[in-house]
Amino acid sequence: MSVLAYDGMSPFELGIVTEVFGLHRPELDIDWYRLLICADGPVRVVGGAMMHAENDLAALAAADTVIIPGVADVRAPVPAPVVAALRSAHTRGARLVSICSGAFALAAAGLLEGRRAATHWRYAPLLAERHPGVEVDADVLYVDDGDILTSAGSAAGIDLCVHLVRTDHGATVANAVARRLVVAPHREGGQAQFIEAPVQAVSADAVADSMTWALANLAEPITVESLARRSHLSPRTYLRRFKQTTGTSPIRWLITQRVQASLALLETGTHPIPAIAAAVGFESPVTYRHHFTRAMRTSPSAYRRAFQERR
Repeated sequence: MSVLAYDGMSPFELGIVTEVFGLHRPELDIDWYRLLICADGPVRVVGGAMMHAENDLAALAAADTVIIPGVADVRAPVPAPVVAALRSAHTRGARLVSICSGAFALAAAGLLEGRRAATHWRYAPLLAERHPGVEVDADVLYVDDGDILTSAGSAAGIDLCVHLVRTDHGATVANAVARRLVVAPHREGGQAQFIEAPVQAVSADAVADSMTWALANLAEPITVESLARRSHLSPRTYLRRFKQTTGTSPIRWLITQRVQASLALLETGTHPIPAIAAAVGFESPVTYRHHFTRAMRTSPSAYRRAFQERR
């Protein structure tokens, strides 16, 4: 795995990548990533520090996963050597990942044509204008398009990096990494970038408490009405406050949490699919398969087989 360092970059996004993929994690007892920081010579980062990377753009292009943090200037041309390295990596079959405005580098290399991609909402109109062949989604945290993944603003890069860990090593490992980072183990890629601030802090706390209870009781029947009662709000007010707090609806959030909770069961056990569906609160295996396939782009059985093959 490689990550690009370049002149004028913010160290935050580089720090996200090194924190998730560059630290040794012996407690997980698995083969972890080997991360290379690559640059085309010495670079000056925001704040005035100088960085000297041990690896060049050839090493960047040779990695199986290539990560591009946000570019320094979205209106400036992407350096030709970086474009060449990205094209070379893509031709080799590498997985390409961008954080924030790093999507401009992938687009400059022609790698996002005909694809859906995310970037920071502030830069989305410019990306769409400059590259009309790209389906720019300004509303989501990240887009997983198989061999090319793109994320929204800097913090959404954390969500995407944890998503990569989940894809490579499964939900249990991803949750362990998220706990070490002290971040939420999963925010779905389709969650809104911009979330309206709660009107009243006490209501936000009440909604958060109801969400905590729901996560501990996923197997139970859970409705908007029951969540609203726990928050001491009317269902209509609860729906509004939930959307203000999370950017999504209670039912959509609940379905996502149930699907995510089922991943560890698929990965670590041999329980039948109907038993897993019931354990995470779906009314029937048919409903579970429908929502799982919609979220994960594969069936529960196929996910289990694929994960076992990767292991």
